[in-house]
Amino acid sequence: MYDYTEFDEAFVRNRVAQFRAQVERRIDGSLTEDEFRPLRLMNGLYLQLHAYMLRVAIPYGTLNSRKMRQLATIADRWDKGYGHFTTRQNIQFNWPKLGEVPDILEALADVGMHAIQTSGNTIRNVTADHFAGAAADEIADPRPVAELIRQWSTDHPEFQFLPRKFKIGITGSPNDRAVTRAHDIGLRMVRADDGAPGFEVIVGGGLGRTPMLGKVIRPFLPKADLLPYLEAIVSTYNLMGRRDNKFKARIKITVFENGLDTFRDEVEARFAVTRKAFSGVDQEALAGIEAHFAPPAFRKVPETAYDAAIATDDAFRDWAEKNLAAHRAPGYAIVTISLKAHGETPGDATSAQMRLIADLAERYGHDEIRISHEQNVVLPHVHKSDLPAIHAALAEAGLATANVGLLSDIIACPGMDYCALATARSIPVAQQLATHFKAIGLEEEIGQLKIKISGCINACGHHHVGHIGILGLDRAGVENYQITLGGDATEAAAIGERAGPGFAYDEIVPAIERLLRAYLQVRASREESFIEAFRRLGPQPFKAALYPGEVEQDAA
Repeated sequence: MYDYTEFDEAFVRNRVAQFRAQVERRIDGSLTEDEFRPLRLMNGLYLQLHAYMLRVAIPYGTLNSRKMRQLATIADRWDKGYGHFTTRQNIQFNWPKLGEVPDILEALADVGMHAIQTSGNTIRNVTADHFAGAAADEIADPRPVAELIRQWSTDHPEFQFLPRKFKIGITGSPNDRAVTRAHDIGLRMVRADDGAPGFEVIVGGGLGRTPMLGKVIRPFLPKADLLPYLEAIVSTYNLMGRRDNKFKARIKITVFENGLDTFRDEVEARFAVTRKAFSGVDQEALAGIEAHFAPPAFRKVPETAYDAAIATDDAFRDWAEKNLAAHRAPGYAIVTISLKAHGETPGDATSAQMRLIADLAERYGHDEIRISHEQNVVLPHVHKSDLPAIHAALAEAGLATANVGLLSDIIACPGMDYCALATARSIPVAQQLATHFKAIGLEEEIGQLKIKISGCINACGHHHVGHIGILGLDRAGVENYQITLGGDATEAAAIGERAGPGFAYDEIVPAIERLLRAYLQVRASREESFIEAFRRLGPQPFKAALYPGEVEQDAA
């Protein structure tokens, strides 16, 4: 894990002091809200529906126990005892008082954290595969490169006032767990014919009101050329991107309106300049960063306790089947801790739960924690012999829900319960779906399913790339929920198709039940997932289940 240098420490402390002075001027009236707004957004502070919200960066989703305990302390001291983990691998505190925000930032700086560039028209928190450095299918750990990008982009003088916000996602695996094609720039690690590592560079992805999947601008870019090429892309976008209409200002529109070939030509011309300007200094920085990411000292001990628990403990076996993933080291597993207990708010963790996770990581997990874009927490390095003890501790804290990848493992934005931009509720829909399908006993039968819910067209819940996406809108003052089908966030990325007219708040759960009962009837076997059945059959049988009255009327 990367540790702050003296420069990093001084930089963050200076930003805190600067913002403290700005907050004091806002409170005493020297700054108006219009004047203060760009200053607070540069430091991750939003004015939400009921209160301020502070978004804290968790670069590429990586934490350790010290950082997690500090987040718990902040939740207790300055919030309401919990935090909300987001699809950008950040954490949000929903109830801070304005005058206390500088103290929160100071507390973050104490453990090498900050909220810089978690908002505004700049390069946001770089996200990465939450299994990075541990996954059995990984080419290489992408986090050193993600850290290099973070250092390059933080306070970059050319990129502080881009046409719109800018998001970068990176994965080191051919199996995409970072939704790279839904990013402004997506980076997928690949190997050249001679085995040299590099990146497939994807540009122009994004969701929101105009969802688009990114296009490959470079099938293979040598690792050494990555930073100057990124600078060329962002520089080109900064010049070509529209500033007359914020709804058309994202790079996806720039690429679409100009065409990929034209955009690529401009980038390549710019790259010829930036490549010379870097002169290898970035590779020197990367070499220093890589030293921080050495793998832990993996243990070689018997797996007896794990084998015994699998053989005798049904609850443990169920959890192990759903919440563990293959690790690259023999005898180890990757543990996903679900923050989706049935009926709870997806992504929320109490301060007590944060402290427990910190304790488990410190004792059993080589002191590493990851936050996933799916709003769960990951212990990336756990020896199998320690899994029964971890499961027992999680169960006692209500964190042992065995549902990773199932219906109740829902991504949901805060929606109208918190967000000033939202037009409908997201959290109650997610809660009702989870509890309803558990109550009727269908969740296990349905199997692997990705439901994603957004409370407005900005798509913070990634509904466009859900197998089933739900978008909450306002229709004449009434909540209305549109359903999309067939989305995919993996390497086989797809934008979901809108099924038809929306449903009222009290109709959405019954509609999803009709949809999934239809799936159970038409699937080829228990092994055929919902997304596989949708691809095989197309949308028609599922639309017929959603809108049975219309189908009957058409038939008559």
